[in-house]
Amino acid sequence: MKELIRPAVSLFVLLSVVTGIAYPLLTTALVAPIFRDEAAGSLVVRDGRPVGSSLIGQNFAAPKYFWGRPSATAPQPYNAAASGGSNLGPLNPALAAAVKARVDALKTADPGNPLAIPADLVTASASGLDPHISPAAAHYQAARVAAARHLPEQTLNALIDAHTQDRQWGLFGEPRVNVLELNLALDELR
Repeated sequence: MKELIRPAVSLFVLLSVVTGIAYPLLTTALVAPIFRDEAAGSLVVRDGRPVGSSLIGQNFAAPKYFWGRPSATAPQPYNAAASGGSNLGPLNPALAAAVKARVDALKTADPGNPLAIPADLVTASASGLDPHISPAAAHYQAARVAAARHLPEQTLNALIDAHTQDRQWGLFGEPRVNVLELNLALDELR
């Protein structure tokens, strides 16, 4: 029995060192200089101080800002330490109730909006941290934000279009708008 345990433990220790220490250090050392921004957390810096990350959503609640996707993290929204989806299936009554509450909140915030509410404004992403919304979700909110800021809606629609990112490499994903970057550009208008 001893002759079976010793090689198994030795192999376990060796592979733990290789895959848990050596490989991560090597890949970090090789990739960090190439992808400097990503390795540093993709921080967005304004006036010399970080205001957020382009990869993690933030909780914008004021009517004068565009709102991101709902976050499924707890105890506070967009908590990176608690990343993960709600794990509620499409037939779960709790998911239906949450979506209904979010729809009601959007209609209360902008009662005159005749547009259909895009799904990404009432459902959380898989990680609960998504910093992007669809262009349709941004355009849906344009009238509310324009009214709160006393700006023409056309100005905001042009700003949304200017901040819409195309599919990655023209193939993957869908067009998207980074909410933090859009709101920072919005703050520069006024």
